[in-house]
Amino acid sequence: MAESFEPFDLITMGRIGVDIYPLQTGVPLPEVETFGKFLGGSATNVAVAAARRGCSTAVISRTGRDPFGTYVRQALKEFGVDDRWVTPVDAYPTPVTFCEIFPPDDFPLYFYRQPKAPDLEIRTEELDLDAIRAARIFWITGTGLSEEPSRSATLAALEARAKSGITVFDLDWRPMFWRNPDEARPHYAEALRHVTVAVGNLDECEVATGVREPRACAQALLDAGVELAVVKQGPKGVLAVHRDGTTAEVPPVPVEVVNGLGAGDAFGGSLCHGLLANWELEKVMRHANAAGAIVASRLACSSAMPTSAEVEQLIARS
Repeated sequence: MAESFEPFDLITMGRIGVDIYPLQTGVPLPEVETFGKFLGGSATNVAVAAARRGCSTAVISRTGRDPFGTYVRQALKEFGVDDRWVTPVDAYPTPVTFCEIFPPDDFPLYFYRQPKAPDLEIRTEELDLDAIRAARIFWITGTGLSEEPSRSATLAALEARAKSGITVFDLDWRPMFWRNPDEARPHYAEALRHVTVAVGNLDECEVATGVREPRACAQALLDAGVELAVVKQGPKGVLAVHRDGTTAEVPPVPVEVVNGLGAGDAFGGSLCHGLLANWELEKVMRHANAAGAIVASRLACSSAMPTSAEVEQLIARS
């Protein structure tokens, strides 16, 4: 029997783990001497980012049955994110991710997710489909489609939700997570049939649609079945196109970049906040860009997610 609860503003489903980031910038990883430990994983960071904006959020994911698994669940609670659907797996350790920090635009990532990450062991029969249907926003990622049983669970969740409320597909393209990256597009196409919003950068949009020019990407995503296509263009800002013809193209907010990792997740959390508030599309994009810029100006990801007041202050100064 499903647990009784008030519907969440946002439920995300996907990666969770531990980010081990250098506390020294511009230093190659072999020479780094001090590191910080942070909650990580794109779906998890989006939930944290939205919680910082005042949304009620929860994550569906899995960890190892190990001390790092204990840490990420504790961290979720500290950030105000519900962890009831973050469950342990005996067979695999909680993933760890290292990075190198070479501002302004070089941040190599090193994922330790072998032989398999627990978050790819999410199973259909364990899903709380009533909660997924009831959430105001449900958020899934491309990584969740990369392996079974997570792929089937992700698609089952989307089918059960049946486009109720806002259903977001973060294209989240990580080729190293796929045994055969060439097989990704059909799975992306299937997910796109069940969502109302698609979000991705040009590389991710190309994987999903086969085209790369921003407006062509947006149109291809709309043709695939979504209502809102959000195409992130890096230094050119973000393009958002709604099926009703509304378009917003917003330049990035200039900041001194410390660590570009996590900016996209801050963007996603703010996107959710703006969509729930029924803001005009341009305002949603301006706030999402500002949230991403704030995180890019900070070292960490999850703990760097801004409050609404911080976003408003940056917009006012820009």
